[in-house]
Amino acid sequence: MSDKPSSRNFAMRPDEQPPFAGLMGMIITHVSPEKVAGELPVTAELTNRNKVLHGGALMAFADNLGGTAATANLPAAGGSTATIESKTNFFAPIPQGDVAKAECTPLHRGRTTTVWQTRITRGDGKLAAIVTQTQLMMQKPAS
Repeated sequence: MSDKPSSRNFAMRPDEQPPFAGLMGMIITHVSPEKVAGELPVTAELTNRNKVLHGGALMAFADNLGGTAATANLPAAGGSTATIESKTNFFAPIPQGDVAKAECTPLHRGRTTTVWQTRITRGDGKLAAIVTQTQLMMQKPAS
């Protein structure tokens, strides 16, 4: 057993996005405890062999929004979140050159878990996917 303190970030802020979000090109357009919204330009680097948004990129986009939403619901004293479950239903492809638009809203906000639904649409408004994820809500340990 180590006496080394945990490296977990218990000072998460919803307005501070992880480096991965920038790498993918995610743009967060709204953050509140009730809703997180964002956009993801579908660049060639994010497509699959059919020149549409790769399913993994779509899922990563939704995961980042869900994590941001969970972070916006952390207590003022500090805390941390982690995705513990995610499910995606795909309905329509989003072609290269289009923009994926997403809104993430709560289905359940409990003390130890929160559940988020992210609806992702194409630029023409057609529903492309729905992602439902569960986030573990971890409290900052007492000092």
